[in-house]
Amino acid sequence: MKIKKEIKIGVVTTIAIGCFIYGFNFLKGKNLFSKQREFYAVYTDIDGLVEANPILINGNRVGMVGKIKFLPDTKGKIVVSLVVQDDIPIPFNSVAKVVSSDILGSKAVSILLGSSPSPAKNNDTLVAAQEDNLKQAVNKTIAPLQLKAQSLLASIDSLMIVFKQVFNENTQKNLSKSFESIKDAIGSLEVTSFRLDTMVRTEKGKVSSILTKINKIATTLSDNSDKLGNVINNFSNISDSIAKSKLISAINNADVTLKQTSTIFTKINNGEGTMGMLINNDSLYKRLDKTADDLDKLIVELNENPNHFLAPLGKKKKRSKKTTKKP
Repeated sequence: MKIKKEIKIGVVTTIAIGCFIYGFNFLKGKNLFSKQREFYAVYTDIDGLVEANPILINGNRVGMVGKIKFLPDTKGKIVVSLVVQDDIPIPFNSVAKVVSSDILGSKAVSILLGSSPSPAKNNDTLVAAQEDNLKQAVNKTIAPLQLKAQSLLASIDSLMIVFKQVFNENTQKNLSKSFESIKDAIGSLEVTSFRLDTMVRTEKGKVSSILTKINKIATTLSDNSDKLGNVINNFSNISDSIAKSKLISAINNADVTLKQTSTIFTKINNGEGTMGMLINNDSLYKRLDKTADDLDKLIVELNENPNHFLAPLGKKKKRSKKTTKKP
């Protein structure tokens, strides 16, 4: 039995159409032989997202973007259909975020899995989010720099005002004088350094001699280090001998004696004891003075009264003279 030519052409054509449909859907990310779920997300701006763009979970492609259409509420919101493989669990509070899939600006939808234990069902609406576009990212990066630049310009402006106020005509003159003074000081330093250089060259022999003598002294000290050690040991022995001698005891006894002497003088000053009474009480002095005055008066009276029975005590010399004159 021969198959007609028309049947062959019809079968081939059908197979070709089926392969074309399957390949077209395969290229679009649809798998006609696997079960799929469809979710929705509402955006205010999709930033160039188109149908058949990939859907990613943790960087792995799990589906594609389906139909994109506006809501009929005239507010400009866009509903995007998200076709995802059925075997992938997606929590109910997951986020569908429009992102850039490469450096050329191609878009994709990245599903950020939520923490809800309830899975999202078919035809559920996920939370929509959008990645900052290039302009927004640049603005966010430049905005802080712009603020810093404005602050810096304000500071520079204030600095220039202060600079103008400080560096007025008088200040410029003072600065000029200061630079002249610095120039003179540098000239003086050059002259001084030249003189020092000249002095070092002229006194080079003396300096060399001094250094030689210092070297000899150091050599002598190094050679006689043993003797110096013996001298130091002798001084140490002498100090030990002084420490072991009775000098400390004698110093202590002298200290005690000085303390006792200070106590005695303190008592004398306070009028304690016989010596203190004699020094501090003037009654004895007054009595002695009165006795001496009375004795002087007695002698005068005896000299003036030769007939007194005590007259010889007062005029012994005169009577002797008279007796020598009688013969």
